[in-house]
Amino acid sequence: MSKDFPEGAVMVFGGSGGIGQGVAVEFAKSGTDVAICYRSKKDVAEKTAEAIRAHGVKASIHQVDVRDKAQVEAAVAAAAKEHGRVHSMVWGAGPLVPQIHIAEWTQDHYRNAIEVEVFGFFTASQVLIEHFRANGGGSFVHLGSAGHDWWPAMDGLSVAPKAANEALIKGIAKEEGKYEIRANSVLVGVIDAGMFHELTKQGVFDEAWVKETHKLLALKRWGQPEDIGQAAVFFASNRARYVTGQTISVSGGFGV
Repeated sequence: MSKDFPEGAVMVFGGSGGIGQGVAVEFAKSGTDVAICYRSKKDVAEKTAEAIRAHGVKASIHQVDVRDKAQVEAAVAAAAKEHGRVHSMVWGAGPLVPQIHIAEWTQDHYRNAIEVEVFGFFTASQVLIEHFRANGGGSFVHLGSAGHDWWPAMDGLSVAPKAANEALIKGIAKEEGKYEIRANSVLVGVIDAGMFHELTKQGVFDEAWVKETHKLLALKRWGQPEDIGQAAVFFASNRARYVTGQTISVSGGFGV
């Protein structure tokens, strides 16, 4: 058991994603077990679990569709059985969304983003609130968007759902604090992994996009998954035991 974490595991939703993998490994480096939740990338989840075990802690993987409460309940129960309990949850699940203006969104675009990011987060949070209450407390860490502070053109299908979750984080912090449950959010900037890589391959993030985005960064470089992981570890750890309802923007000063 790490001095920064109680016995048990952190449950990382979206743990097979580019950022989620880095977050999961940072928790392992801090000495806590990790339960990885994935939807379809079992091979990536297994490889990430191997990287976690290399740091001397236990890892488990759990396939779950976050829109299905029964699947979430089963995953939490399996993680608790494997690790003793779940002490923290990191929410990093979300679909790859098109980069288009609001006027071009279809109902299906928005519905898909909301179902996974908002309804999924709500479902997982409800299940874990019950688990945390029964185990003396716990911590939620939401991976939001730096676009919450400075609107990024055409990224609204990512930013808008995460903004709804920011409100839920505040609500959980306010309502569940009496049960020693904390809730905080890491606002994620441009990270050299995951969706950034995919959209670069597709030509969406071209040289012009890079040039314009760099103008908005105080630090003229992209972030790394471990940058997000280190902030998430802090929020979930005992070092932040008196911190709740807060946000940290890990974005290189995006929009400052």
